[in-house]
Amino acid sequence: MRLLLASSSPRRRELLTLLHRPFDCEVPEIEELRGANENAGDYVTRLAEEKAQTVAQRQQTPCLVIGSDTLISFKGQVLEKPESYEHFSQMMKQLSGQTHQVLTSVSVCHWNGHRVVAGETALVTTQVEFAALSQEEIDAYWATGEPHDKAAGYGIQGYGGKFVKRIEGSYFAVVGLPLYETEQLLRMFEMTGEVDER
Repeated sequence: MRLLLASSSPRRRELLTLLHRPFDCEVPEIEELRGANENAGDYVTRLAEEKAQTVAQRQQTPCLVIGSDTLISFKGQVLEKPESYEHFSQMMKQLSGQTHQVLTSVSVCHWNGHRVVAGETALVTTQVEFAALSQEEIDAYWATGEPHDKAAGYGIQGYGGKFVKRIEGSYFAVVGLPLYETEQLLRMFEMTGEVDER
């Protein structure tokens, strides 16, 4: 059975190759808008499930689709991708010298060509402690261009990794796809015969 990753992220694509299964990628193109009373965990879980189901519903043949989403929560506030330098700088100052939470949800759904017949989702929370940052460090990081498309404006796998003092949890979830949980979800479907092992 065909395996699809519902993502445009090169980071998630690179991580999924580590699970040694052939797959294709499709961009889900969903609206990422948090509900008024939606907490961070519910929000990131809903987005992962919507990504998987949106791509699944375009397919004409049975397939297994993986959707994933990552967000950063600090003191109950969800920190999105920076809208401007000012927004980025504000978020970096909030995270400086503090511990924040990275929430990553991964959802796998089985599409039989007509409807979703099964789906499972896992939510992973990782604690990330930042070093104290100077304004010069913040400005220099913005100048690299890396923060522009990252939740809260940083990427742990790139230049932003030098700001991370400690993590408690899954490094791969912070990058964008929790490998252990994704592997376990795929194995569940493989054990029921809903996807071929290749």
